[in-house]
Amino acid sequence: MKPPYEDRLEACRLGLERVDADLCVTFPGPNLTYLTGFAESPSERHLLLFVPRAGDPTIVAPEMYAAQLESLPIADLAIETWADDDDPVVLVERVLEDYGLETGRSRTVLLDDRLWETFSQDLRSVLPEASFGLASAVLEDLRVRKDAVELEALRRAGAIADRVSLEIRSRGTDLVGATEAAVAAEIERLLAAEGGGEPAFETVVASGPNGARPHHHTGDREIQHGDPIVLDFGAFVEADLPGGTGRYPGDQTRTIVVGDPPEEYERVHEVVAAAQAAAVEAIEPGVTAGAIDAAAREVVADAGYGDAFVHRTGHGVGLEVHEPPYVVAGNDRELEPGMVFSVEPGVYLEGRFGVRIEDLVVVTEDGAERLNDSPRGWESGDHEP
Repeated sequence: MKPPYEDRLEACRLGLERVDADLCVTFPGPNLTYLTGFAESPSERHLLLFVPRAGDPTIVAPEMYAAQLESLPIADLAIETWADDDDPVVLVERVLEDYGLETGRSRTVLLDDRLWETFSQDLRSVLPEASFGLASAVLEDLRVRKDAVELEALRRAGAIADRVSLEIRSRGTDLVGATEAAVAAEIERLLAAEGGGEPAFETVVASGPNGARPHHHTGDREIQHGDPIVLDFGAFVEADLPGGTGRYPGDQTRTIVVGDPPEEYERVHEVVAAAQAAAVEAIEPGVTAGAIDAAAREVVADAGYGDAFVHRTGHGVGLEVHEPPYVVAGNDRELEPGMVFSVEPGVYLEGRFGVRIEDLVVVTEDGAERLNDSPRGWESGDHEP
């Protein structure tokens, strides 16, 4: 299988032409990983990828990374390294001069949206006449449509979450007396046992009234008989990318009950399930992300719980757990095949309980494919579905 990085770099270059920009600069993070397959954490050291509108891409990096960078399967990638006793800004200036972006000429440079300010200031000092924008002007359109390798990884991550969901659900009232933290630790153990990597985000186990807080931080509350429990979790998996890396997350939410559900719970769960089904049914190319949010929100509002649906319907998922497209009111971004995002309506009744149901979906040529397939009902191992 051919690594995708040369094609992605060429697409980035063509994107620069489209937006009439001269250079894209990324640093350690998802954009750099997407374009090169190289993953590293940001640090105080200058490690920058330059993708010019004309010319070959160049990585400026500390010399300690030379061997790793030289192994990347990108034929025309230039690698320029600097030693700890060098001034990396001098090397950056030379690379930019080689591209013809010397001081005194007006240029448009797109910087990684999360580039640390120290590096941004260095680039501005070297190119004082340039105008600066965000790399997302080019890279968002590339990353938002997942290729076959990315989709395969996301499907594996979804299947892992499904298997763990089934196992936790099967335990039913055996969960009574356990703390939220203990259940979260068990979920993470199961994710690893099923082939997942590290958790994709902080595992959420929100029991009873804690479920009414959409971003509850799992704590020491003991699960009680009759508690609804919001379970939101997933793990990263590595994509099958020769010569590079790329981690893709699972992200699934189910709300189950151990014992007999409290008053009104079954109705609320039915409303949330119907809202999720309506949103998934509305997905197809050309429909806006905002319209998907509206499809879910209309069901919840018609049932009388509109004020209790307090967050967007979903978010894109890829190299980041939260990325475009955002499924939120007012987003006129039209859906395209290959986009992946969550559909996760919720209703939260303060002091009582909350219900959220979440699946990841991929937009297909004529609709949507769910990447999660575990039961969405509230029944645990003590109740027949």
